[in-house]
Amino acid sequence: MDRDKLRALLEDVRTGRLSPEQALARLRDLPYEDLRFAKVDLHRSLRAGAPEAVFCQGKTPEQVVAILSRLAALHDNVLATRATPELAQSIAAAGLPHDYHAEARIVVVKPKQADGVGLIAIASAGTSDIPVAEEAAVTAEALGNRVERVYDVGVAGIHRLLDHHHVLGEANVIVAVAGMEGALPSVIGGLVDRPVIAVPTSVGYGASFGGIAALLAMLNSCAPGVSVVNIDNGYGAAVQANQINKLISKVR
Repeated sequence: MDRDKLRALLEDVRTGRLSPEQALARLRDLPYEDLRFAKVDLHRSLRAGAPEAVFCQGKTPEQVVAILSRLAALHDNVLATRATPELAQSIAAAGLPHDYHAEARIVVVKPKQADGVGLIAIASAGTSDIPVAEEAAVTAEALGNRVERVYDVGVAGIHRLLDHHHVLGEANVIVAVAGMEGALPSVIGGLVDRPVIAVPTSVGYGASFGGIAALLAMLNSCAPGVSVVNIDNGYGAAVQANQINKLISKVR
């Protein structure tokens, strides 16, 4: 149940198109519905501005489809993250309208296009970091933001990043995705007066320790205004960026 649907429901009661008892029947499952294996948070959009996302890893296809079906009954643009092609097929077989973004490993159920507000810039250090960057980009777009992608602009060729300085300067918030030594967020943080959300990736050779080297480098950044999320967590970075962008754009 999001704000628009709740407002429409209350308007139907006010105008007499719906009785109070009928409205109560629709609201009885708030704030969550218990499916035994999952308690589906149907109230999150009202509290936090976006519906609950489904982290697919570790869940069976049947569990994912059941949760998505309940969320999609009341929301648009429901996100299923870390989704495999096989899981996308199960969602399709269940008849749920959806878009599958294979590179981002995201399924958007009941996709609804809208003009994005503000601007979030998503920068990746290398081409190998793009899957995590796309997780952030697709999430941010589904949440109603305008997104610009700036990919393969790592510090090994800093001139490539500088060619996109105008995009970074226009953005309300920047998500910087990097593996290896994780230097890109610090460089961007020293170039612009915008909040930078750093996303370490697990890309790199042995001494990168699956992204820990990049994570520690980002946590130790000397550039002010850089915050850090967990390794490969493009989704979490996008949600934080969405909150910043919406507050700046004065849209809730």
